[in-house]
Amino acid sequence: MPTSDPDCPFCEIVQREDPDVREVYRDRNVVAFFPTDPATLGHTLLVPREHIPDVWSLNEDLGAELARAVLRLSAAVKRAVAPEGLNIIQSNGPAATQTVMHLHIHLVPRWRDDGIGKIWPSDTHYTEGQKDDAWQRLRAECRAANAGA
Repeated sequence: MPTSDPDCPFCEIVQREDPDVREVYRDRNVVAFFPTDPATLGHTLLVPREHIPDVWSLNEDLGAELARAVLRLSAAVKRAVAPEGLNIIQSNGPAATQTVMHLHIHLVPRWRDDGIGKIWPSDTHYTEGQKDDAWQRLRAECRAANAGA
């Protein structure tokens, strides 16, 4: 049986203890449902059945299962509500706007005039030195991870 957190609202949904949830999909690894206050019609949340707080706590096997479920659900959303676009959003930690500390992926159908607006800043002011520093540090970490794989 997957692990759960008794104080987690998504674990409550996974365990089918929330009678008001609008579940759309369930398999042995994941559950998908509508949020209480969707950003758009068809907005769907996908969660692992196991209580995992964030992407840094996720193992690769379950990550692959989540990716497959995202593909299946994305196709279902497209067929069901015929959006003009789709945002797939996964946030980690309060600074990234994660409010429920159970890993979850938002599939948000989008239309030109849906009221959400742009999700990226219109302009950034990073120097070339800052960009190079971040690039070099990340490249070194990726190379180290690949060497250990």
